[in-house]
Amino acid sequence: MPCIDFTKHPKDLIEGSEGWKNLCKQVREAGEVYGGFQVVYDKIPVELHENMFQGSKSLFDLPLETKQKSSDDSKSHNGYAGKFKFAPLYESLTLPNPHNLEEVQAFADTMWPEGNQSFCETVNNTSKMMTELEKIIRKMIFQSYGADTNCDSLVKDSWNIFRFTQYKAPTGKEMEVGLPAHVDKNLLTILYQNEEGLQIETKEGEWLPAVVKDCTFTVFIGEALKTWSNGKLHAVEHQVMMKGPQKDRYSYGLFSIPNESPKERDEDDLPILFCRLDHHDYDLFTYTSNTSA
Repeated sequence: MPCIDFTKHPKDLIEGSEGWKNLCKQVREAGEVYGGFQVVYDKIPVELHENMFQGSKSLFDLPLETKQKSSDDSKSHNGYAGKFKFAPLYESLTLPNPHNLEEVQAFADTMWPEGNQSFCETVNNTSKMMTELEKIIRKMIFQSYGADTNCDSLVKDSWNIFRFTQYKAPTGKEMEVGLPAHVDKNLLTILYQNEEGLQIETKEGEWLPAVVKDCTFTVFIGEALKTWSNGKLHAVEHQVMMKGPQKDRYSYGLFSIPNESPKERDEDDLPILFCRLDHHDYDLFTYTSNTSA
């Protein structure tokens, strides 16, 4: 799985520089060939990641009834998910607009009625920094396709959710499914993990592991961004596989979601491959179909 270093030469992140243009090329190539890549980005301190994993553990240690209080069946990007027959090791908790401290506090007050200010500040700060990374990557993708004139509006026309995920360690020594193979429906996904298990599928059908290293994030192209690129970008299948006696695996991710279905690019005089649809309705349909299966 490609790994792109955003820290080797800090001036490479200056928009318009030769280093920036080179990174744009690398990001686009990884998105087209693999549908995802790993990126080294050290602007989020290691200590903050450690606090996030501690907060995640305390979150999933709460009683099931407490975790379920955050759920809203009418929304696909909200609250608790877990205890699925097809993924018994998996649990997740999702909150919208994590850059908004009030939203995080409302979520935390549901989990801890007595309050948990440390958790709120850690999540809010981490999500803001991950949002900046997501915007950099998405801007690189847009500019690599020549969408310079409306690049900023394309980046702004979205919102984010933040998801905590726990995978319980299998009791046996056999490999077990943590999360079945799937493709994300959103624009971009930025993940950070504390244990191995995440894999992506190449176009040749080979499964590649996402390595676990400090300050290294995993990035996935979603179907919404594939649609925008008229099929040039690859929305990659990925899964989580767990093997005992592995430790419980924790990850957290930022998912960027379009406010409206992104309009396909038509600058290439190529046939439009995808029909337009309401992204929210499509996402809700696929979410309810999958969770009821």
